Amino acid sequence: MPIYLPETTQTSTEALTPRQIVAELDRYVIGQAAAKRAVAIALRNRLRRQKLSPELAEDVAPKNILMIGPTGVGKTEIARRLARLAQSPFVKVEASKFTEVGYVGRDVESMVRDLVELAVDMIRSERLEEVHGKAGRNAEERLLDILLPPTRLPDSDEPAAASRDAQSQTRERFREQLRAGRLDNRVVELDVREKSMPSFEIVAGSNVEEVGINLKDMLPGFLQGRSKKRTMKVPEALEYLTQDEEQKLIDMESVTRTAVERVEQAGIIFIDEIDKIAGREGGHGPDVSREGVQRDILPIVEGTTVNTKHGMVRTDHILFIAAGAFHVSKPSDLIPELQGRFPIRVELEALGKEEFVRILTEPRSALVKQYTALMETEGITLTFTDDAVRRIADFATIVNERTENIGARRLHTVMEKLLDEVSFEGPDLLEKSVLIDEPYVNRMLAAIVKNEDLSRYIL
Repeated sequence: MPIYLPETTQTSTEALTPRQIVAELDRYVIGQAAAKRAVAIALRNRLRRQKLSPELAEDVAPKNILMIGPTGVGKTEIARRLARLAQSPFVKVEASKFTEVGYVGRDVESMVRDLVELAVDMIRSERLEEVHGKAGRNAEERLLDILLPPTRLPDSDEPAAASRDAQSQTRERFREQLRAGRLDNRVVELDVREKSMPSFEIVAGSNVEEVGINLKDMLPGFLQGRSKKRTMKVPEALEYLTQDEEQKLIDMESVTRTAVERVEQAGIIFIDEIDKIAGREGGHGPDVSREGVQRDILPIVEGTTVNTKHGMVRTDHILFIAAGAFHVSKPSDLIPELQGRFPIRVELEALGKEEFVRILTEPRSALVKQYTALMETEGITLTFTDDAVRRIADFATIVNERTENIGARRLHTVMEKLLDEVSFEGPDLLEKSVLIDEPYVNRMLAAIVKNEDLSRYIL
């Protein structure tokens, strides 16, 4: 589950104090000061550790965090935004998806493998940006060679020099035309490598790492695909050649080494729904392995070495953030050894009407801003009054109180129902300016909220 990391502040992470980290998180997550404070300290401690002597740094373990709070209050979002801010490899997993060794299902080590794969993609993207300019220039030269094949020079020196000059001038004219887009309709023929995979299946082991066979080493060239001639227009050919040059310029061994190092020193794993594996044994059926899953997770959090296809990865300094609602169970229901590995406990508060109003309007990608931007693509101007926003928050709070409290996620449901008419009729509307005021909100939502049975289904 790759998580993507571009949109972040330009400020260097090293320069961010805990107070600035909290301020940055405030731009995306409303409230939850205690949780933000805890993760800000954890991130700053990681930076402090990097400045210690190697001997001392080895012994400084990250202080893992356990977030306790109902669903929809911002637990996952805080962890995700923290990872973007730190530009760290980040993966979110659900504890309930894992099974004890011996049962069919995902093994706990797969969370580390996912993190390494994600880090490899991150580092590769960074290297691609570095080599993009050079790859573009190389691709341009290759394309000019195809458009203007070098001619055989005459034997005598003087005609050869004149011929070289003429050829050079012609090449530069072609280069100018290529950059100006005047050759875009020309068709060229390229040798394109097919990405065909051979049809075979591996049955042994539950994952590729367990098979212990590196097919690429055993069968060099077998998985590379065959080349075939393909005609394409100049822009497409230039794009293909650029990608081909980028692959040649990137040293994948260096990428994997850097990725493993970044995972070991800066990786963050967010284990959600850890309360679902809390509780003692004694039941029958699918819950029988809950304590076993805890015992399997323990060495990963404690610090162990996991075998991945990119090499051995130590988990000693990966930061683990666990979260759970703990409605039925309590943190003390986790096995004592696992409790001890999450020394920092933060409780997140349930959200009310005032928080909903702020969530709708304040964050950088607030729901009101999202829907306004979506409708603008159809040429429709949506305007939300302050009274309308408060009324939306009011309805979301009422539905949360009457049914299950799903926190801020209720706002998504309410907003979708509120704007159902505009979203559907949008392209056909003659009046391109729509005012969302309190009467409009009441007209769209009041009847549903009043009918409790209906609101259970719709909101």
